[in-house]
Amino acid sequence: METVSPLPSLDESSTCEALMEELRRKVREARSAEEVDQIEKAYRFASDLHLEQKRRSGEPYMVHPLSVANILADMRMDGVSIQAALLHDVIEDTSVTFADLRREFGEEVARVVDGVTKISKLDFHSAEDRQAETYRKMLLAMVSDIRVILVKLADRLHNMRTLGYLKPEAQQRVARETLDIYAPVANRLGMGKMRGELEDLAFRYLEPEAYAEITREIETRKHTNEETLQAIRQKVEAELRREGIPARVEARVKRAYSVYQKLKRQRISVDQVYDLLALRILTDSLKNCYAALGVIHNEWHPIPGRIKDFIAIPRPNLYQSLHTSVIGPHGQPFEVQIRTEQMHRVAEEGIAAHWKYKEGKQGPAEDDQRIAWLRQLVEWQREMQDPGDFMSTLKVDLYPEEVYTFTPRGRVIVLPRNATPIDFAYAIHSDIGNTCVGAKVNGRIVTLRYALKNGDIVEILTQPNHQPSKDWLSIVKTSRARNKIRQVINSAARAQAVEIGQKYLEKEARRLGVQLAKIPRQVFEEIAGEYGCSKMEDLYAALGYGRFSPRQILQKAAPGLAPAETPPEKPTAEAGTPSAGGALHVSEADFAIQVKGLDDLLIYRAGCCNPIRGEAIIGYITRGKGVAVHSRNCPNVQKLLYEPERKIDVDWTRSAADAFPVKLTVHTADQPGLLNQLTSILSHENTNIRNLEAHTDTESGDGAVIEMTVDVRDKKQLEKLINAMRRLSGVRDVERAS
Repeated sequence: METVSPLPSLDESSTCEALMEELRRKVREARSAEEVDQIEKAYRFASDLHLEQKRRSGEPYMVHPLSVANILADMRMDGVSIQAALLHDVIEDTSVTFADLRREFGEEVARVVDGVTKISKLDFHSAEDRQAETYRKMLLAMVSDIRVILVKLADRLHNMRTLGYLKPEAQQRVARETLDIYAPVANRLGMGKMRGELEDLAFRYLEPEAYAEITREIETRKHTNEETLQAIRQKVEAELRREGIPARVEARVKRAYSVYQKLKRQRISVDQVYDLLALRILTDSLKNCYAALGVIHNEWHPIPGRIKDFIAIPRPNLYQSLHTSVIGPHGQPFEVQIRTEQMHRVAEEGIAAHWKYKEGKQGPAEDDQRIAWLRQLVEWQREMQDPGDFMSTLKVDLYPEEVYTFTPRGRVIVLPRNATPIDFAYAIHSDIGNTCVGAKVNGRIVTLRYALKNGDIVEILTQPNHQPSKDWLSIVKTSRARNKIRQVINSAARAQAVEIGQKYLEKEARRLGVQLAKIPRQVFEEIAGEYGCSKMEDLYAALGYGRFSPRQILQKAAPGLAPAETPPEKPTAEAGTPSAGGALHVSEADFAIQVKGLDDLLIYRAGCCNPIRGEAIIGYITRGKGVAVHSRNCPNVQKLLYEPERKIDVDWTRSAADAFPVKLTVHTADQPGLLNQLTSILSHENTNIRNLEAHTDTESGDGAVIEMTVDVRDKKQLEKLINAMRRLSGVRDVERAS
């Protein structure tokens, strides 16, 4: 909700009128007179409602809806989309209701506006719950009308362009959300231009030092790069003309965030980025695309392994192009992308490039293909109740680095990078996945952990009545496979837990002399309700999982017969993980965590992720070792929570004096005095160093790796240390080790 301010001045009003005049010009060229009238009506309606509101920048609030509408008009979206853009904040920020909008502008406009509106007027346990439900609502609305996300993306783009007026904490939050959710959604919809700008804007606020350094590196090379590209461009145009290939040639320098990702992933310098410079050849036909590729390879030597044909096998978002990297003049590598003009429109604007709307249905067949992943995503996640699980799974699904594999009959199966034969099996059918016992890749038997590669021909071996193993949860990469495996395991594990829980209760009752047959079932059902269980089977399952003890239940059912249970004392020791012999050692830092609503459970921080204060955490009831507490981002959480009954809410206690040991890995250049600078940063922060080792970086061959264990108070201090280290000249990357 924006702050309320006095009525806008004439200058402020003229800003809005100028934006509206620009919008009129755009829509008159592409839309009918009737649609233009409705857009004018939406503008007047929204202007009256937002009249006294201003943005953080001090501008009239209507500058924002008008800017969003102009972005959509540039994408040649329909009248409903542009009306929704002008009205997209009225439900959230004014007294107008969905019914009011439907009455004034019709069902379609109202539904798009409602789909874009955040869920903010309902009660939730946490901000994470509210965020998760907002995304669920948006995804469901997208399935029925893709214009919901197109309006939302335009809304987010303008907000990112004006993010500088917010406080630093808000900038970080909005930028992180943009990079985690909205940029990947734009990518999945094939909107490369939108995705690129969102990523660069978010990168600027999330990693300001890295952003400044990379843009500075690119800027210093700007003159040389422009000269190189101009010379190459003229050469390419001349060669294409000589071969009679009609084409338009564009030049570009790789975006800052893409460069950053490559430097971080490959630990290389800007000089080693092969596709920093690129040419794009736009021609008129498929035949000429391949002819142009021949011209390029005839003139310059291609770099092995860098030729990709996304025309023959398009990406799931329908992106099509030929990519090749070659060694140009003076040994300068550059990338060439070759596509038709139509392919280029799809690559830049994605689903919006060929938007059509008629007869109450949306889009051509391509649109249905493009959002097939979204339909599957919504289907798989309908049963996910936990907001943390929903958000983590959503982020995984939005980041596919594709591998193209084939069935023996030639059907293409697109999977995430490092996907396994198990993922392949579930992609074909859940029954094939459940009964999978082995696989052949290119005619040879492979393990189920085998990482599939582009072009692999995969044959799945099955066995009737076979059941998936819970070990598969740590192997698979797709949400579909993980959810199907969980369903089977949950069903079997729950049945076993119910049986064990019932036996535990009966055994304890015999030991205490309590006759269960004489206690009415209604009493146990009431107790089940007190413990948050809807029926007796749920209570038995909770007992079987160790969430409650049988004596606790009997004390409530027969208070005169079953003595109260004495809470165990919490042991104290030196380390926060189970030892090799199975005994559990608890550190002082582990007492910084508490189980919500309970105070008699043994708690320890999991050694795999070693969570620290300030991180979102989750508890997992282990068998005989108390509650293991993991960071919500821990990769092991996904495979541990296949039994949701064993999850328990945990939180940090109020004390902030605890110190948490954290392992850091610093990748550096071979530079004198760097170690002294690193330790000076730690000393300045009064951070204790528990351990420090340095050795040669075998991957890069020209640097060093420094591994250290330091004490930190919380996540904020850790981030401060890491950022300070990254700013040092010679430090290539700093990672928090598991």
